[in-house]
Amino acid sequence: MELFKIGFVSVNLIDVIDIVIVTYIFYKLYLVMRGTIASQIFLGLTLIIIASLIAQTFNMKSLGWIFSRLTDIWVIAFIILFQPEIRRLLLVIGRTRIARYFLKINASETINEIIDALRELIERKQGALIVVSEGDRLTSFVETGEPLQAKVSKELLISIFNSKSPLHDGAVIINNNTIEAARCILPLSSTEKIGDKKLGTRHRAGLGASEDVNALVIILSEETGSISVAEDGHLKVCRDLDDLKKELKKELEATDVKEEVKEIFEEMEEE
Repeated sequence: MELFKIGFVSVNLIDVIDIVIVTYIFYKLYLVMRGTIASQIFLGLTLIIIASLIAQTFNMKSLGWIFSRLTDIWVIAFIILFQPEIRRLLLVIGRTRIARYFLKINASETINEIIDALRELIERKQGALIVVSEGDRLTSFVETGEPLQAKVSKELLISIFNSKSPLHDGAVIINNNTIEAARCILPLSSTEKIGDKKLGTRHRAGLGASEDVNALVIILSEETGSISVAEDGHLKVCRDLDDLKKELKKELEATDVKEEVKEIFEEMEEE
């Protein structure tokens, strides 16, 4: 169905939808790359693509030939130049609420075991670093530690993080109600301070892991007994174990489809 004409070019509803989708994708790409050198390269590639489309529209053969040679290799160049940014974009997509719905599991039992273990660790003044997958297989982290493949339990978590245990120095990886590995090494975040507070190694490791993978990282401070949660590269301090439990239920448990869709639309309205 033709909506209107621009000169000799007719525009229909599909064209409008196509333009809106492409614009949205390019806008999201720009937001991911904004503030980096890659954003300038991305702008240059965008201008080349626009110029190529203009040349094709007005049948400018010489310019069209030049730009066609460039566009033949631009996809490969794009992947090579923007590998880190593409990785970040895919992580952003994987972390959307709609994508997460399909990855959520029935995690009530796991959450209760984690909370009970943390309660006792706080009383013992012992720290903990627990990475709970939100759907990703955290193979790169698991391979750095000692494989366990054991069901999540309070007793096992307490044993691992006991200061006399050879496994306590590192992170525990939990995926699909299973402790996959312990004493795992996590990448340190480049963020060293949040506000006036300087981050310790454990907090930087938790923050770094949340920047790289789709996971929720629980950090229990050995010195203060405070509990923090790292997710999507953000660090949140929980008031107490009840606050942590609410956060875990919100992010990990399967929810009703109707309620999930309702929350998504409510968020869109607020934005």
